[in-house]
Amino acid sequence: MHLPLACDDRPRERLDRVGVEALSDVDLLALLLRSGCRGASARVLAERLRLRYPTLPSLADASPGELSQISGIGRARAASICAAIALGRRADHPMLAAGAAITESAQVYRHFHARLAALKQERFYILLLDGKGRLMREVRVSEGTLTASLVHPREVFRYALREAAASLILVHNHPSGDPSPSPEDESLTRRLRAAGELLGVKILDHVVIGRGQWLSFVETGRL
Repeated sequence: MHLPLACDDRPRERLDRVGVEALSDVDLLALLLRSGCRGASARVLAERLRLRYPTLPSLADASPGELSQISGIGRARAASICAAIALGRRADHPMLAAGAAITESAQVYRHFHARLAALKQERFYILLLDGKGRLMREVRVSEGTLTASLVHPREVFRYALREAAASLILVHNHPSGDPSPSPEDESLTRRLRAAGELLGVKILDHVVIGRGQWLSFVETGRL
């Protein structure tokens, strides 16, 4: 049985009365959860989440599995929370559409940050560009610790050659949040640039995504 709430404690009624911006984080979480469970209202569940994750960034970093372990949350509510967080990130960082011209690393950062900044493992992507520097599509090449053996030129340029891309932008994230390139990042970039020169596909940049920041190999004189 769901516990009733006093009218002043019902976030939906408060939203209608005072607007969404006046609601607290707990109110918003209760709205997202929609209903409670046996012995706990939606607001009580929201307060449990807030107790476990006292800041929104810490909540955003939680995996669905971690959220579902909180009493009363479960897999379905955890999935709803993660989906809402992902939508918020995407709204804050608009993604590039096919055909968009890429002229600066900030565009790449905005395109990927919402998906990559909070990950606990590295992911490596390539952006395929046409002869005018316009985005054709993105390709996820690998996931895991970034090494030359994991990201092989064969895998990177297979997509570029198949789709007749004129150039590539390399992208990966650092789970630490610090986008400073590692020696492995530097070595891999040199290796891929050399392979691209042989194949006639230019590496335009390598953008490392951190938390709230990024690093461009071109803009820092590394490429």
